[in-house]
Amino acid sequence: MHVHIQAEEASFERTLSHIVPLFYEEVKTSYGNGDHAAADMRIRLEVETVGTTITSAAKLTDHTRSVELFARHERLAAAQASPEDRRKSIKQAMCFVLLDVLQQHTGIVQPWGILTGIRPTKLLHERLRSGVPAERAHKELREDYLIADEKVALMQRIVDSQLGALPDLYRLRNEVSIYIGIPFCPTKCAYCTFPAYDINGRQGSVSGFLAGLHYEMREIGQWLKRNGIGITTIYFGGGTPTSITAEEMDELYSLMYDHFPDVRNVREITVEAGRPDTITPEKLAVLSKWGIDRISINPQSYTQETLDLIGRHHTVQETIDKFELARNSGMENINMDLIIGLPGEGEAEFDHTLSETAKLMPESLTVHTLSFKRASEMTQHRGKGKYKVAGRNEINRMMRRAVEWTDQFGYVPYYLYRQKNILGNLENVGYAKPGIESLYNILIIEEMQSIIGLGCGASSKWVDPVTGVISRLANPKEPKAYNETYLAYTDAKIEALNKLFRIQPQLETTGV
Repeated sequence: MHVHIQAEEASFERTLSHIVPLFYEEVKTSYGNGDHAAADMRIRLEVETVGTTITSAAKLTDHTRSVELFARHERLAAAQASPEDRRKSIKQAMCFVLLDVLQQHTGIVQPWGILTGIRPTKLLHERLRSGVPAERAHKELREDYLIADEKVALMQRIVDSQLGALPDLYRLRNEVSIYIGIPFCPTKCAYCTFPAYDINGRQGSVSGFLAGLHYEMREIGQWLKRNGIGITTIYFGGGTPTSITAEEMDELYSLMYDHFPDVRNVREITVEAGRPDTITPEKLAVLSKWGIDRISINPQSYTQETLDLIGRHHTVQETIDKFELARNSGMENINMDLIIGLPGEGEAEFDHTLSETAKLMPESLTVHTLSFKRASEMTQHRGKGKYKVAGRNEINRMMRRAVEWTDQFGYVPYYLYRQKNILGNLENVGYAKPGIESLYNILIIEEMQSIIGLGCGASSKWVDPVTGVISRLANPKEPKAYNETYLAYTDAKIEALNKLFRIQPQLETTGV
């Protein structure tokens, strides 16, 4: 389908164009004042401002069905609104009528309204942090974004969980968290766009990569110690961090304790062991040796045909066996990831996955909705019939089933994020038993403190302790490029940290 949007205000093109794909899976959107004869559907948007009253209108013409639909919206801007705030109100008014005519045309109601951002709960945090009462904050979210009551209630539940897990969440900007990226996996999953490379491939040697990572850890650790900056959480991600050998893991954690400040008082250390085929008794012993008891073991699905199709070269039974092995070795905080909408899976398969998960009862569970990411192998072959996924209504039913199941077994939602091209325009939600929430997940999703990214493909996110302004610095994604540039990127991180924490670099002097 080709949808052409006509509007006088051209600068809103990006925002408006994000709304159309919420309703149609295969859609091309064009934009401009002129008529577009090749389009299947034209939508004319108009907006008028008289005093503080903003009136927007939309007319949808569907040439394929000979249908015309109309929407109109009127809202008041604050009398003393700044030009920027008034412009924001005009943009929202245009989004409202565009959403309205598309909901009329498709019969699909969007529970997230016009919101296409990936961090909805951040909007609620911002209001509460500034002293806005919860009831008023909820009203603003409904009115400003047309978010449904059920989603506002979910956001509040999550915010409550986060503030319970981290009562000082709003006061952590003078600390940092550390993300350490290990870019290797046994194989690459079809839906994956993370920097993940076959550990037996030719993209770069593991030993060469680890040498660079060790250097980054030493230099950043020394900077933190020298400047009295504490670490809140440490997260080993990837890739699959347990793809490397037990000996390499042991050296890595030893280095962490030697060079990072006060590691014994870091609130949480997590190691993703997402691929069950990488878990061994020797690696679990290393984790236990260094006091690391929060890991992820990710089944994604308990249907073997699905695992084979998406490129996860392990069996369902192996997931169960490795979970029990980890539990028996003393791991008391295990997370599992499940994905709704994997190719070939419907409600029956997802119910089976939930019933198998109930036999293991991990401490936390992240329920993802499949997203067709542009660079993934799955997306590139989607139109060729290899990866057929459930429809919107079935995806919604599976999400409701996940909510019912987590409530039934005492899990509480504690973080949420959304993605482009996510099936059903839904969300990914992390659930946990109360008191065992992942602190790192909360901190990175809500962007409450700086995350220093070390390793291949790791992205540093700088949150200014004073202003809250966010900037980023990403390491190269390919191991070979990382091996060639880690010195320069380490220097760049230290320079960024000096600016972030207003630290004047000390010049070395030599005696004569």
